[in-house]
Amino acid sequence: MDPVTAVAAAGVALVAKGALESAGQEAGRAGWAGWTRLIERIRVRFRGDSAAESALDQVTRAPDDESAQQELERVLAAHMLLDRGFEDEMRRMVDEAVAARGNGAQVTAALIKTAQVFNEKVEIQGDWNIS
Repeated sequence: MDPVTAVAAAGVALVAKGALESAGQEAGRAGWAGWTRLIERIRVRFRGDSAAESALDQVTRAPDDESAQQELERVLAAHMLLDRGFEDEMRRMVDEAVAARGNGAQVTAALIKTAQVFNEKVEIQGDWNIS
């Protein structure tokens, strides 16, 4: 999975997770505080692109819909490729969400069910803890 696709997939996982928590009235207790900021930033970027706006709305209405998640991932990655500043913002927000959780397990778990895995070189930077 290329880096832009990975960030887009993580962003979609955060959107879906936040929507689920919000629907379950748990957003204030268990959710990542930046979820609303993430959604609003994506909405601003998608403004005027009706297909992208629809993809985001579909995931926020039906966070378990895997086809909606895949469509949102596709349009999010496309917007990130068109705007490097937006891509950088998305990376920062995903990194912030992972840091807020204390580890990447929850974001990673959301990605595993739909991620395509390629046998390519993997580079890891920073702390690496396995328990």
